Amino acid sequence: VQLQASGGGLVQPGESLTLSCAASESTFSIDVAGWYRQAPGKQRELVATFTSTGTTNYDDSVKGRFTISRNNAKNTVYLQMNSLKPEDAAVYYCNGGGSEGGRGFRWYWGQGTQVTVSS
Repeated sequence: VQLQASGGGLVQPGESLTLSCAASESTFSIDVAGWYRQAPGKQRELVATFTSTGTTNYDDSVKGRFTISRNNAKNTVYLQMNSLKPEDAAVYYCNGGGSEGGRGFRWYWGQGTQVTVSS
């Protein structure tokens, strides 16, 4: 199973991007998920989480601007990012957990997608 992250790019401050994180196999169902980011020279930090009950949590730096969501039919998790700031620039990673066939609960990381915010 792979989590395929996409949607990064270069935007100007104030613009929006939507990141996607899709599971490659239907045998793995994303139940809980998180988006992390890592800027050059900094540690990876948790940006947003989505739980199996639908509860979402956000880092204070993105509250009110970012929205994490899930499409069960597509087995995909999204991160809608609005009003982007230069300090949001980083490589964004998704982390998804869920049941995988008869193998129990598993966690997987996506490969990362670059977000650049610059005028």
